[in-house]
Amino acid sequence: MSKFGVMVMGPAGAGKSTFCASLITHLQLNRRSCFYVNLDPAAESFEHTPDLDIRDLISVEDVMDELKLGPNGGLIYCFEFLMENLSFLEESLNSVTEEYLIIFDMPGQIELYTHYPVLPALVNFLRSPGNLDIRLCAAYLLESTFVVDRAKYFAGSLSALSSMYMLGLPHLNILSKMDLVKDQIRKKDFKKFLVPDTMLIEEDPQEVEARKAGVDYQPPVESETDALMSGAGFKRLNNAVAQLLENFSMVHYHKLDCTDEDSVGGILSYIDECIQWAEAQEPKEIPDEEYDDEE
Repeated sequence: MSKFGVMVMGPAGAGKSTFCASLITHLQLNRRSCFYVNLDPAAESFEHTPDLDIRDLISVEDVMDELKLGPNGGLIYCFEFLMENLSFLEESLNSVTEEYLIIFDMPGQIELYTHYPVLPALVNFLRSPGNLDIRLCAAYLLESTFVVDRAKYFAGSLSALSSMYMLGLPHLNILSKMDLVKDQIRKKDFKKFLVPDTMLIEEDPQEVEARKAGVDYQPPVESETDALMSGAGFKRLNNAVAQLLENFSMVHYHKLDCTDEDSVGGILSYIDECIQWAEAQEPKEIPDEEYDDEE
């Protein structure tokens, strides 16, 4: 029988471990079994103790001390070491039955999901019928506060697209930390960000206000970096990224508020659909009103 699992991934600070903790709590409250795997060798603390922890095999801190590598180099070394010792995963996961949802808490180094081949190799091992035969999906988290900065939003969306292409998994893209933006952006405005669109570049609020006033918008320049990011070349780059995302039309977002039990349950229902946990089960739609602002 196949096993079932989800890989929770995304850039640093996106709320991956927080989502894992909320998901585990939700599963426990609904009397559903899960098996928590930490694959971040630089992790420090957890709300729920992992059932399997890569730090029992190797940690970034030890690698940095012994091999004099930096944090990113140390993490890459840890994953290469894991790939040479896959029995560490196999011995523990072989006994996990199909009643369990295996939750893989991944690190935040973006190069793992965009261009370095070690993670696709790990995914192939986990999915292979001759090995663990896990029905996997990916949950890629992007912090919802990125919508305030169009450049960050499109860069994050491009990394999500790259991850989809690299891993070849059923994929959920999720805007996390919705509780942080409820008071910053209206519901009808936020809906525009659920599907990346080139028009979002032209609808930057500050530029729109300047056009209404009949003046050219000049962003504040306080440093050399500000000057570079406010130039015409940077805007052309953002337009090119937005056009690429629109051409592929693969990145669509779901909203997540880990402080809301229904929101976590809604995301779980999409995970279950991706991995075919229950064939008759339909994804649970979360009403927009739960994310609406008071007017």
